[in-house]
Amino acid sequence: MTARRAPRPDEVRSALAAVAAWVDARPDGPVPDAAVPEPPRATRAAAVRTSLAALEHVAPGRSVEVRVPPFGAVHCVEGPRHTRGTPPNVVETDPRTWCALALGRTDFDTAVAAGTVRASGHRAPRVGHWLPLVDADGAYPDDGPASAPGSIGDPAW
Repeated sequence: MTARRAPRPDEVRSALAAVAAWVDARPDGPVPDAAVPEPPRATRAAAVRTSLAALEHVAPGRSVEVRVPPFGAVHCVEGPRHTRGTPPNVVETDPRTWCALALGRTDFDTAVAAGTVRASGHRAPRVGHWLPLVDADGAYPDDGPASAPGSIGDPAW
């Protein structure tokens, strides 16, 4: 299988910036839900797919499947590779919640506790260590896993 190209950091920032106002307009966000219209499907899809591709490259491996229906799914996080049937480690959420996680508007544990993220398997919570993919201002974090050498925060990436 051919590996996908890692998205450039500016591609990830741009795709997520295009949905940031919509993400913030969620009921628990700073703006009432009806104040911001839902972005076009193609815009939401681009934000999800680009950020999932970034996650796939910053958290390499195949032990956890991250699903954001209807736009995409990736395998990530080092560990035993799953090859058939239902994976034992799965993270699944909706596009708005995924973008909120990628932007740092909410954290993984809070989303799991609220029921907006379903995480099964003992490796699934490890996905939270790689989030957010960008900070609240759209810049990559300066510390933590996202700035490790060869990751999305590495200037050489």
